[in-house]
Amino acid sequence: MNPSDAARSSATPADEADRRPPRVHADISALSHQGLVRRSNEDSYIVFRLGRYLERVTSNIPESELPSRFDDTGHLMVVADGMGGHQAGEVASRGALVKTLQLILRSPRWALNLDDPTTREKEIQDLLSRSRGYLAAVHASLRAEADSDAQLEGMGTTLTGAYTVGADLFVLHVGDSKAYLVRGGQLKKITHDHTVAQQYADLGVIPQEAVPAHRMSHMLTRAIGAPMELSGDLHHLRLEHGDRLLLCSDGLTDMAGEQEILGVLGARPDSVTACQGLVDLALASGGRDNVTVIVAQFAVE
Repeated sequence: MNPSDAARSSATPADEADRRPPRVHADISALSHQGLVRRSNEDSYIVFRLGRYLERVTSNIPESELPSRFDDTGHLMVVADGMGGHQAGEVASRGALVKTLQLILRSPRWALNLDDPTTREKEIQDLLSRSRGYLAAVHASLRAEADSDAQLEGMGTTLTGAYTVGADLFVLHVGDSKAYLVRGGQLKKITHDHTVAQQYADLGVIPQEAVPAHRMSHMLTRAIGAPMELSGDLHHLRLEHGDRLLLCSDGLTDMAGEQEILGVLGARPDSVTACQGLVDLALASGGRDNVTVIVAQFAVE
């Protein structure tokens, strides 16, 4: 037996547990309001915790060597902003989230630990592939529903979702709802809007600063359920201690600038009051649209 084999064979279960990566704790809250102008709320959101655990029922091995419980958890957060009018927008946003959850529950595999270096990259690619598959299935489901009901013609929805497992953050995005990361006192936009105005800016037709006020700033180039080919943007980031994540519909960002949003987040360190502060900000600025926010704060042990 060579020295490395001896070292491996002498490792105890407790040693293996000690080598596990730091645990990440999440403080998450969400809030939605129909605004001051709209007659109904066509935004929908979900926040779910998912996990697996192994819990000792009985054993004669000391707990110092074999802890009584092992667990891995992840968090799923999604904001969807429906469009189509005559309740079609609400049907689209709600239906997209219900279908997404159904697909996840039917999946035989959930990515809940990506820290094994021998399998990490494959697990990440598998997770991204499943995400694309979920998106395609949700899109097809809404298209079929719209085709079967004339009152739902033209319906569609944005979808901005985040999934965290350990220190890995994955963001899936379609439309013009947004995801931001707050780190080191700075607000960084993760997503890229799928609108005609943003496309003009990407092509150099208009300057980036002209996008918010442009007449085509709300004309979507991608939407789930809309009669178009669909592809979503996927982002992968590593979380750091103290990071905060904001998911929101454009009912917030149309009413407030990024510095105003950052000011509210900076003044309200917990997620519950941060959500309330952001909704209050949108309403105080006119509340012309439904507004939905999800705020998550992450702490690394």
